[in-house]
Amino acid sequence: MKEQIIALFHTYENIAYLISIAINIFISILGVVPSFFLTAANLTVFGFWKGTFLSFAGEAIGAIVSFLLYRKGFRKISEKKLFSHPKARRLLEAKGLEAFFLVLSLRLLPFVPSGVVTFVAAIGKTSLWIFMIASSMGKIPALLLEAYSVYHVMNWTWQGKVISTFLSILLLLFTWKKTNGNKD
Repeated sequence: MKEQIIALFHTYENIAYLISIAINIFISILGVVPSFFLTAANLTVFGFWKGTFLSFAGEAIGAIVSFLLYRKGFRKISEKKLFSHPKARRLLEAKGLEAFFLVLSLRLLPFVPSGVVTFVAAIGKTSLWIFMIASSMGKIPALLLEAYSVYHVMNWTWQGKVISTFLSILLLLFTWKKTNGNKD
């Protein structure tokens, strides 16, 4: 996927920035597709800092567009009792500073899917402004970490080897736990 996006950027050099942002918006709307391949393409074509900034801008704009679409299309779901998880219920009901800190903290956690945070905040009581600020602030450290990791894995530096080894061990532990945990 990364190679196709890089080819697309080279084919349409004059609007490559806009294409990257549009792809990020699409990924954000889908809510379940990871964006690391787009970050990798941005870093390859635009360099580390421009690529990282472009990925951040695309993710921030994508989150806002997704928030607005989810709010418009799925608001009535929040009236039903579909969200029984305490954190989801808390975010659904949160307003003001509580909503700000919940969105910010959930954006900082690497294992919380971005699309879920956007969806629950959108159908809940979080205001657009609170969401925009908290979401964008939370994406900065997460995206810097993603860009750093992707860059070093792509260039197979010693840091990339450590990151790959760590991720492999986590995947093995997760797989082992899933396969051995289901035998009971």
